[in-house]
Amino acid sequence: RGTHACTERTRKLRVAFQDEVVAVLKKSLEGADLPNLLFYGPPGTGKTSTILAAARELYGPEMYRQRVLELNASDERGIQVIREKVKNFAQLTVAGMRPDGKPCPPFKIIILDEADSMTAPAQAALRRTMEKESRSTRFCLICNYISRIIEPLTSRCSKFRFKPLASQIQKERLLEICDKEKLKYTKESIAALVQLSEGDLRKAITFLQSAARLNADKEITDQAIFEIVGVVPSKMIDNLLQICFRGTFEKLEVAVRNMVNEGYAATQILSQLHDCILEKDITDKQKSAISEKMAVVGKCLADGADEYLQMLSLCSVIMQQAGQS
Repeated sequence: RGTHACTERTRKLRVAFQDEVVAVLKKSLEGADLPNLLFYGPPGTGKTSTILAAARELYGPEMYRQRVLELNASDERGIQVIREKVKNFAQLTVAGMRPDGKPCPPFKIIILDEADSMTAPAQAALRRTMEKESRSTRFCLICNYISRIIEPLTSRCSKFRFKPLASQIQKERLLEICDKEKLKYTKESIAALVQLSEGDLRKAITFLQSAARLNADKEITDQAIFEIVGVVPSKMIDNLLQICFRGTFEKLEVAVRNMVNEGYAATQILSQLHDCILEKDITDKQKSAISEKMAVVGKCLADGADEYLQMLSLCSVIMQQAGQS
């Protein structure tokens, strides 16, 4: 998956940037025991990869399918599934030996990916199963937001926070991939990938993969990365802000309509406007009023509101605040 490298022979687990998690898992693997786990943090930081690598290391490739049950948000995970599928799997007893003769922990692992999307009744049903089957089963819950997991579940798990990857760590891993794949790239393109992925290594690798396919044997440039990600050219953002601060509402209406019609995502425009507004030479009171409006627009866009109207509404507030300068 790009965020881990696991070698069965040396029993080494290498996960980028998550030192505390790796240290605890290594100790657990040495003792062939594991507590119930709760991994939480932003996407693309190696949560799923870490537990899958650890499970493969514990059981080996032959027994992995028998001993590990993985469910994610695309699977049906209501209360019925927890009562039937998860409970039935948890109740199975297992032997303590692998086919290759190596010792094997006498428990199974149930991985519940994106656990924060499970319903509260399903989480409540899982609580009892975790308690009853503690001798034969270990659970690993993976989520982005720990606040969406009910307290009785979090108290039964060892919690590990996965941090967004530092820029240097991302850069090293991307350069490693480029060298192994024999890709031609510029320093600026790698810097652009690191900046735009915001600590999400999976996103950075996906962008790199798309750029490599798009450019074939040519050099990957930062412009190619911007095009793939859908970044609005800085000239367009500067022009929009220029109209907000010194133009008329008619000009603003045309500029916003052009941006939306050209296919730029309103959420991307919003993100870039936010960064520009923070650097603008206006008062903190004006910045807070604009930022508050941005939060409202962001929520409306998430709820499916019209992009053109929301962008126009935001730019009107920027124009209004600029008029007070």
